[in-house]
Amino acid sequence: MPLKLRFLAMLLFLLLASTAKANPNVFDVTSATYGAKPGSDVTKALVKAWSDACASPSASKVVVPSGTYKLKEATFRGPCKAPIEMQVRGKLQAPTNAGQFTRPDTWVGFQYIDKLTLSGGGTFDGQGALAWGQNDCHKNKNCKPIPINLRFEFITNSRVQDITSLNSKNFHMHVFGCKHTTFQHLTITAPDESRNTDGIHIEASTGINITHAKIGTGDDCVSIGDDSHQITVTDVTCGPGHGISIGSLGRYKEEKAVTGIIVKN
Repeated sequence: MPLKLRFLAMLLFLLLASTAKANPNVFDVTSATYGAKPGSDVTKALVKAWSDACASPSASKVVVPSGTYKLKEATFRGPCKAPIEMQVRGKLQAPTNAGQFTRPDTWVGFQYIDKLTLSGGGTFDGQGALAWGQNDCHKNKNCKPIPINLRFEFITNSRVQDITSLNSKNFHMHVFGCKHTTFQHLTITAPDESRNTDGIHIEASTGINITHAKIGTGDDCVSIGDDSHQITVTDVTCGPGHGISIGSLGRYKEEKAVTGIIVKN
């Protein structure tokens, strides 16, 4: 091989090797930088990886590889500098005791983010059995807050897909103040005796699309609260549960209208 061609071939090899070695926009919580390991508490590593990824000037991805990890609680905040994905491939487990949470109504939260993708085929396990027996909110308006598995607040132009929410202590997913966000290919599961475990509850949000989901819980599969507009629910397998519900409404004064709701298939 001529010297020039050998040089070009070597240059290409080095370029490919460098690219394969590390993608600067992938933030793996099990990398040496963050140090998480299956079976351990991943909270600090995941929060730090999110912080670094959110600060990236180009699109980034936080990765939780296969395996089971403990996660005490976390809220991932924006705004981020570029589109961001959290790819959970393994299982994240919440503390069984709801009294351990510093934010008593939330296990995992996402706030003020544009162009978020949550994906990966992994599982958020709320380990809610203990909390279900302690939940008296159906008869006590002053009941203590109970953690929701996944809370989305002021999220725009985003996707939540290919994940499982298992045995949440309270609602599985709570969507508030969000716009133009799609929830697809989800599995949401809790036994039919689990109180108040709505699959997806929506409030004060516009342009929410829920499609191709399997939802079976002890409460509504999808519930739509006040100030919700242009909500589309299609191709949802629901049960056990109370179905697809508009409400509850009317408990509080000055609740805003619900408009543009489509449910089919």
